[in-house]
Amino acid sequence: MSLFSIILIAAALAMDAFAVAIAAGVTLKTLDFRQRFRLSWHFGLFQALMPIAGWLAGSTVSRYIESVDHWIAFGLLAYVSFHMIKDFFAQDEEQRKVKDPTKGMMMVMLSVSTSIDALAVGLSMSMLQVEIIFPAVIIGITASAFTLLGMELGSKIGRFDKLRPFALLAGGIILLLIGFNILYEHGVFNFLAANI
Repeated sequence: MSLFSIILIAAALAMDAFAVAIAAGVTLKTLDFRQRFRLSWHFGLFQALMPIAGWLAGSTVSRYIESVDHWIAFGLLAYVSFHMIKDFFAQDEEQRKVKDPTKGMMMVMLSVSTSIDALAVGLSMSMLQVEIIFPAVIIGITASAFTLLGMELGSKIGRFDKLRPFALLAGGIILLLIGFNILYEHGVFNFLAANI
């Protein structure tokens, strides 16, 4: 597999991380080094480890994972999205609890949900007999870079106090749309349409 192909795959996989990072930047408004490092490190780490896990799983475990991976990703994104939208509808600024998405379980949920597609990429590379370490490193570095870029963009948007609540709403909606897109890519809506 050529370096160019690996970079294209890495950029495509990093789009979810980029969108979530924008929402995180909007939520935080101002970013410190630790927040930037934590989110970019974890998004990059999970994006690098998931293809390795998919590659190692090969065809033995894939059929069990494939049937639910999109639902797991959707559920995690919907959970975070729900909380962002709920914060938007809080009656005043004091009720809007700004939860730091670069800490705790929220960061882990976002890391997993934005990297589940990378599991399928690793599985594909296993079937194509492509060595996984180099592509995984490129995927991880790309996800980290896109995360940093997204956080910076989001924090610039979040600094406009009048826009910030609407940016939180938009971020929550974007996360939900990413979740629905994951379901769409896995054919869930085709299955539902055929069975209704």
